[in-house]
Order: sequence, then C-alpha cells, then structure tokens
Amino acid sequence: MSSQKIQRLLELPDVSAAHQFALEYLDSSFAHIDDLDGIDEVLSRTKARSSELQRQLSASQQSIDSLVTKTRVAALTNLDTARELAEDRESIENEMTYLSHELVSSLSPSKLGASPTLLEDIETMHRVLKELESVRAYVAVIERTLTLSEGALAQLRGAPSPISTSSTSEYNRLSAFINNVVRTCDAVQDVGSVEQSLHLVTFVRRIRDKTWSDIKGMFSVKLASALDNLKWPMPVDYPAASVHDRKSFESAFKDLILLQEIGENIEGSTNQLERGSEALYPLETLAHAISLRFKYHFETERETNRLDKPEWYLSHIMNVAHDHRPFMENVIQRLLLGTKYQRVDAWQNYITLLVPILERKLRRTVPTLLSHPALLAHTVYQTLIFDSNMRELGYEFVVSAEAKKSEEKGGVSSVILGQKEWFDAWLEGEKKFAEDQYHEIISASDAWVIVDDDSNDSDEYKLSRSVPELKATNSARRIKALIEQVTDRYSPLPYFTQRTRFLIHVQLPILEQYYSRVSSSLDAFETLSSALVRAVPGALGVEGPKTDSRKLTGGIEGSQRLCKALLSARYVEFAMQRWGEEEFFLELWTEINHRAALRTRAEMHPLLPNSANSRSSKSDAPEYTIFEELITQYTNLASRAEDILVGQVCGETEIALRPHFVAITSPKDGGDAQHADDGIAVPPSLLPSIALLSAHLTFLRNTLPTAVTTHIYRRIAARISEHILQREVLFRPGLTRGQLRTGLSREQARSVQAECELWAETCQAALRTSRARAEGPWGRLLVAGRLLGARRQEVDRAVKEVLSGQGDGWEDALEAATSLGSGGLGKEEVKTVLRLRDDL
Repeated sequence: MSSQKIQRLLELPDVSAAHQFALEYLDSSFAHIDDLDGIDEVLSRTKARSSELQRQLSASQQSIDSLVTKTRVAALTNLDTARELAEDRESIENEMTYLSHELVSSLSPSKLGASPTLLEDIETMHRVLKELESVRAYVAVIERTLTLSEGALAQLRGAPSPISTSSTSEYNRLSAFINNVVRTCDAVQDVGSVEQSLHLVTFVRRIRDKTWSDIKGMFSVKLASALDNLKWPMPVDYPAASVHDRKSFESAFKDLILLQEIGENIEGSTNQLERGSEALYPLETLAHAISLRFKYHFETERETNRLDKPEWYLSHIMNVAHDHRPFMENVIQRLLLGTKYQRVDAWQNYITLLVPILERKLRRTVPTLLSHPALLAHTVYQTLIFDSNMRELGYEFVVSAEAKKSEEKGGVSSVILGQKEWFDAWLEGEKKFAEDQYHEIISASDAWVIVDDDSNDSDEYKLSRSVPELKATNSARRIKALIEQVTDRYSPLPYFTQRTRFLIHVQLPILEQYYSRVSSSLDAFETLSSALVRAVPGALGVEGPKTDSRKLTGGIEGSQRLCKALLSARYVEFAMQRWGEEEFFLELWTEINHRAALRTRAEMHPLLPNSANSRSSKSDAPEYTIFEELITQYTNLASRAEDILVGQVCGETEIALRPHFVAITSPKDGGDAQHADDGIAVPPSLLPSIALLSAHLTFLRNTLPTAVTTHIYRRIAARISEHILQREVLFRPGLTRGQLRTGLSREQARSVQAECELWAETCQAALRTSRARAEGPWGRLLVAGRLLGARRQEVDRAVKEVLSGQGDGWEDALEAATSLGSGGLGKEEVKTVLRLRDDL
C-alpha cells in the first residue's frame, strides 16, 4: 500500500459533511408530515447501519495500526540496506579510481615523476632488446668492413709492380660487401630502421673512401719519392735524369694510372676526365708538391706573402704552368699513351689542379681587402690579367653548366666577381677612383687649355689621339684617357652582366658629368652675354662693379671660351663614335639587346639607347652603337657652342658696323675716305669691323681644325654678308625707288664694290685660303657689289636679260659680269640692285 493511501485512510471523518448529508437525506425522505410514519423504520435501519460502520471502523483502525507498524519496520530495513549499498558504491569508485590511475602512462604530463606501468616496462624491454640486436648487427657489419679494409691495405702494400686487378681482390670484396649493405638498408621499410641504416651506410662508405684514399696515398708516396730524384717541383730536365730515376718515376706513375683505372672499373663510374671534372692520380701528386711550396711562400709569415703583391703568387703559378708544360706534353702525355686516359690533355688537367690553390688563397685574402679599395682593385685586375694570360697559353677554365649555356667563361677572377658583396665593393671602389680622377681633371689649372696634336709628345696625348687634326682641351683628352683606362680595367670581365654594371655605374656617369660641365659653361656664357646683364650691372647675380661681362664674353677671349667648349664636346663625341665601333662595345651592346635581363636594365637607363628603337627592321642586330644617346647629346652640345660662337662673332661685327652704316647716310658721306691705288674710296668707319672680323677668323684658324673653321666661317660670312647686303645695298637709307628714284653715284657704287671685295680679301688673308674658298659665303654681297661697281658696257647684257624678263639666260649674263653667276641672288633682288645704279 502506498503512503498516499495510508495518509488518506488516517484522515478523521468530516462531521460537517456528515451533518450536511443527513440533513439532505431527511429533507428528501420526509418532505411531508405524512411521511413521518416511516421514520421509526428509518431510525432502526440507521442504528443498525451505525453499529455496522462502528464495527468496520474498529476493524479498519486495527488494520491501519498493523499496516503502519509493518511499513515502519520495512522502511528501517530498507534504510539500512541503502546505507550499506552507498558504502559499497563509494568503495567501488575508490577502487576504480586507483586502478585507472595505475593504468595512466608515466610519460603523461600529469604523471611527472611517476614510475612506468608494467606494460610500459615490457614495451621498453622489448625496444631495448631490439636496439641491442640492431647494434649487434651494426657492430658486426662495421667489424667486417674494418677487417676487409685492413686486408685491402695489406694486400696492396706488398703487391709487386705493376699492379693488376688481382692485387685489389680484397678491396673488391670490401666494395661488394658495402654495396650489399647499402642494398639491404634500402630494402628496409621501417622508418626508424631506415634512419639508423642511413648512418650505417654513410659510415661504411666513408670507410671505403678512406681505404681507397690510403691505397692511393701509398702509391703517391712512391711517386713522390721518384719525383724527388727528378728535383720536382723545379723544371724537370727529363733526358738528363738517370735511367734508374726515370724507370722509378715511370713505374710509380703507371701504378697510379692502373690504380685509377681499377678504381673506376670497380665503381662503374663514367670517365669524366676529358671534360676536366676529375683529375689523374699522378697529376694530383705532382700538384700536391706545388701546393706545399705555395703555402710555404704565400700562406706563412714570409716576406713573399704580401697583400699588396697579388701578382707575386699569380705569377708563381703562371711560371709553374709555363715551365712544366714541356714536361707535361713530352713526358706525361707519352706515358698516358696506351692507357684509358690517352685522350686526356695532361697539361690542361695539371693546370686544373693548380687553379684551386689560387682560389683558396683569394678566398682567404679578399675579406681583408674589402676595407682597402685600392688593394682590392689591384687584386681583381691582376686576377683578370692572369685569366687572360692563361687563355692566351691555351688553357680553358672549367665552368659550370649555367655558364656554358650563357657562353660565359670562368676563371680565377670569378672567385671574387662571383661574390656579390665582393664585386659590389670592387665596383664602388672603382667608381670612387674614377670620380676622384674626374674631379682632379676638371679642377686642374690647365684643364681648359687648348692643345694641338703636334704640340704634345707625352704618352697621355699619344694614346688619346683618335681623330686627325682634331684639337681639344686637356680636360677632354684626359677624360677620354680616363674612360679608356676604365675600359681596360673591366674589359677582361668574364660576365656581360658585370660589364654592363661597370658601363652604367662608372663610365656613363663620367661622360654625363663632363657633358653637364661643358653645358653649364655655355649657360654661364649666355647669361653673362645677355642684353640684360650688359644693360643692368648686377642682374642675374652678376656684380657689375666687380665683374665686367664684356671682358669675359666679348672679343677674342669670349671666342676662346666658346672654342674650348666646342672642341671639348667634339673631341669626346668623336671618341665615343670610335668606341662604339670597337669590338668590345659592339659585343657588349649585342648581348644587351639579346638578353632580356640586360635589355631591361638598359631600357631603364636614360643614357643608353632604347633597345627597341636600336634594332633594324630586317634583323635583330642593333642599328645604333651603345653610345648613340650620349653622342646625340654631345653633338647637340657642340652645335649649340657653334651657334653661340657664330652669334658672338656676327653680333660683335654687326655692332662694329653700326657707325659705318650711320656714316654712309650722313651728308659728309665718304669725306674722310681713304683712297686705294685705284682711286676707290673705303670709309674709315668700316675698318674697325673688318679688323674685328679678321682677328676672330685668325683666332679660329689658329685654334680650330681646318674643317671646323671652314664650316663656322661659312656661317659667319653668310650671316654678315646678308646683313651688309640688306643694310647697305638692298635697303640702304637715303635712296628712293620708283620713277623718281635716287640711285647711287658712280663713286658710291664703286665704294660699295670696294667694301664688298675688301670683306672677301680680309677673310682670305685671315684664313690663308684660296680666293674662291674665301668668296663662296660672300657670293650674294660680292655679286651685288660687282653689279653696282661695274662699267655700263660690262653689265649691259645682264641688264637686258634681267629687266627684259624673258628666258633664263640672265644667270649666264651675270656670270660674265661678276664671275660668280647670281651668287645666290634671286632675279628680283638682281633687279633691285641694278635699279640702284644711276646710269640705268
């Protein structure tokens, strides 16, 4: 029975509910007075019912008491049982916790310091046992390898000469055993075992290599002993040696050759000697003696070991290669005949063994030279010379596959040039040296002195000559010599990338700086000679009281300054044209255009031509030279200097002519004229301008080359003649044209002709040239003067031909009258000149 049912049974009866139920029953049963007759019967039944219920209540009370008692007893029993079960559960949990802790590994981070489990102990013992078994196997392998190695050495130590394949049977067993070990280790699949086997394989291979090296050493000792009798490493006079010494040497040499053949057959290696990647054993012994002697002289504290004398040890190896070449080619090469290596070049192979001696020396020396740029540059230059000399002797340096693909050659210098830091240090030192030389050249007191080729006999000027009759300033010559010196220093570089860097970082900046220096001098000249400076003293930073700009830019001194700039620019321009056509620069420019990396670098530099524009349309060959951009700049600079020079001379001459033009229009025109022998009057106002032009032309003739002088003279004469023609003839003040025209008198016309002839005669005398050459640029003015001053009968035909306007014979008529034809005058201009005569 549930506790809820027991609680319900123990509840007290509800009296109010009983009363209410009784009342409702009475009301329903006795609703009328007549119904009271049956009340006694109901009462009796009720009493009987009450007695029965009372009896049932007593029985129920007893049953409840008994049930409660039994329930309490059962509850106490169950409570005791629950306590016992809880204690059992806690005990089981504690046991489980203990057992679970016992199963946790001692390697767990939470169990630091705990002892390992039994399972771990068992696993550890199994692992140790396995390792011990492996160690025992490895030790057995090593013991067997060492035993075979000692046997191989002992066998060859007592082998008779010449040796044979049977003399190396023990070594064959050693090699076969090691190969078997290697195959077995390679077949192992366990990763851990593979790692351990790799160490074993490395060790046994090292034993095999050491064994072979010891065997080779034994035979090398015999060869070294025989070489001592031949006084090696001194140059060997082989025919003068005794027969016994020669036989001993040849026997020891052949034993080493046979040993090398046997070794290659055992290992199954491919002979690489013809390509120079391996060396002959006997030649290694010969080179070893050279190496010992090299260390004694150049790697100790002896006086021969000097950082500033790299040429000493380079020359030493060079001399050794040269002195031993006859012995290698006549004796060693003969001993190789009939062997596996008869096609090997003995001398080439021997030099290949000597080159590492120098490379080792350079690797030790160069780090100490990085702080001394001059010594580093000297060392690099000497190594480049060494490489060049070796190639001239016929030796080809061994290069890597990448270098072969790029068709570039290595050498001893590649030890330094191949290291980016070392090459950059050298390049920076060379750049600083070149810049210092440049500033010293520019700052010299005689930097801008013009020098003639024939007036200098020094080696510097003889070496710098390139263009006949081209004069130059000392600075231009020295700049050219400096650039050529730099070219000589980096032209032996084996890699085109290095040559390109030298060109861009050293040579081009010097040429650019010199261009800027000459250009700035022209800028200063134009500034000082400007009208503003002359009119306003102190303008543009020029102090009038302290500086007379006319003295700096006027007269012969001004022309001299311009000639210095002109000759400097022209000289360097012609030098660059010659350089660009040299084989070295043509090859470099071709490589730059063909290689993408070099082409990209060149396109980024403004002083190099655009590679895309420098190629012709029909081929990939560059159309321009490598200096084309700089040549264009220097050409423009020289043209600018010419323009300023022409403007300077013409401007001064035209200024000097102003008083003359004023004088010829004054009433006293020709009053003070000087009379020549033929009675032609020449106004004295004309003489200053003629004298000034003569002085300028004389200076130009003495200063500039003939071709340059002629070109500038033509420009000057053409401009001045045109100026005079316009001012004195065609548009002469005081003359009227038309029907009431006022022409020139006979005296005036003859005076004009005399003036025109005087200009040409003056130029002829100043230039010391022929009459025809002098008259050429003055043709227009001379024709006009001769048409004015000629007698009437001399020009009648020309007048008819010109004024008639018919036919083209007027030029022939002018030729007869002037001996110069039209001289460049147009027909209308000729008409204008003829109308100035007062007799027409």
